[in-house]
Amino acid sequence: MKLKAVFNRDGGTFKTTDMQAYCAHATAAFERAGHEVSCSVVAGKEVEDALKSAAGEGGYDALIAGGGDGTISAAAGIAWKAGLPLGVVPAGTMNLFARSLKLPLDIWQVLDTLAESPVRAVDIATVNDRPFVHQFSAGLHARMVRMRNSMEFSSRFGKMRASTRAALSVMFQPPRFDVVFDIDGDGRNEHRAVSAISVSNNPIGNNPLFFADDLTSGKLGVYLADPLTPSGVAYLAVDILRGRLEENQAVTASTAKLVKLHFPKHRKGAACVVDGELLRMPRTVEVKLHAGELKVLAPAPE
Repeated sequence: MKLKAVFNRDGGTFKTTDMQAYCAHATAAFERAGHEVSCSVVAGKEVEDALKSAAGEGGYDALIAGGGDGTISAAAGIAWKAGLPLGVVPAGTMNLFARSLKLPLDIWQVLDTLAESPVRAVDIATVNDRPFVHQFSAGLHARMVRMRNSMEFSSRFGKMRASTRAALSVMFQPPRFDVVFDIDGDGRNEHRAVSAISVSNNPIGNNPLFFADDLTSGKLGVYLADPLTPSGVAYLAVDILRGRLEENQAVTASTAKLVKLHFPKHRKGAACVVDGELLRMPRTVEVKLHAGELKVLAPAPE
């Protein structure tokens, strides 16, 4: 295969990596497996344009993206629309999609794994036609991200500290809002007050990082948390850290292929998070699962 690799030099681990040596290692790893790879190291703001350019040029059999979860989410959407397989180099803080794909989290080791991996089909989701590979959320998570983004940090650990401070702030002031939801278009619009909504690309596994263990179930994971008190938020956080989200008494969990959400009191739209990015979404959103439509380079499942 002929591959194009785009690495975000501003992404986490890459900030302290000799990128010239890293690209040389990538070239050697793929050559040993009988492939040809061309590497580009670009600034974070240039990653999407570089990937779109490579996808539009033609002549490439697959794309490789290296960076944090935001970079990988954007790359997955580009690869999906172009019909090209995507290889993931996890260089961020959480690296959730890489964890779901069972890829090594070491940026050097993962190159050898990708070079030897087959092309697999996994699921991808969209919210109002915007692709995502991990999660759409509103409420608790969105407020936490908004607070974290208002803080100054310049490193991976600084971001983690800011996230912790934001989480503590949200715990003492949990949001409460109304949502009308329709599961799988059955027409039964249910109106509820909640503190949080999360719709994930495949159900969340029993892990504290809130990622899917399997990306091939063909279903969204749908999670709603009842209005919470500060102590309720604390109990929820503990259950998430235990990998026991669905055991929490405030959480209603289900699966679906299509979820329609309407935020009746958010006239200017709702603050939502899509794969870690804070966005202002319309009052009505549609989350849809596209089963088996994303091609990836990843080890075959055991």
